Amino acid sequence: NILLLAQRLVRVVDWLQLDNLTNALPAGLFGASTGAAAALIAAALRPERVKSVVSRGGRPDLAGDALPRVKSPTLLLVGSRDTEVIELNRLAAARMRCEHQLTLVPGATHLFEESGALEQVSQLATEWFTRHMLPHPRLEKIGPRAVSVSNKLLSSVASADFAGLGSTYRRAFVAVDSQILCP
Repeated sequence: NILLLAQRLVRVVDWLQLDNLTNALPAGLFGASTGAAAALIAAALRPERVKSVVSRGGRPDLAGDALPRVKSPTLLLVGSRDTEVIELNRLAAARMRCEHQLTLVPGATHLFEESGALEQVSQLATEWFTRHMLPHPRLEKIGPRAVSVSNKLLSSVASADFAGLGSTYRRAFVAVDSQILCP
């Protein structure tokens, strides 16, 4: 249920605002599959907090009427061999009024299972988040470390292995992948 996921994600974004470790940091959302629609709806509902969105093999079209209200720069990543989802992303992008970019990952299918595909997603997402969430006074202090952590986080999100990340980073980043991963 996309609306339920979006509501949960909004609550997490609101919680990040209340937590002393994260309240001054910008929020970036990463969603895969239908989780991308939930991330976009949450971004439309919390434009002052959500500063960037990345969709991986997502269904942004399912965000419906929220699409024109999204203000966060949005990167739409789709496998070049996922023709149906490419078209759905193009239709969604046409409805967006914010800065957005549709990028095809060469040779990748819907689940990005091909060798090196998830690493490309991780790199592209890291670059997008870095470009749209820096400069930020608190993030600038940790500079290159933020990119490294972000890259590690996105790789972990892709493999669903959060064990190697400290609780601060689990709190600072939220991922949606057909479920909400709460801090």
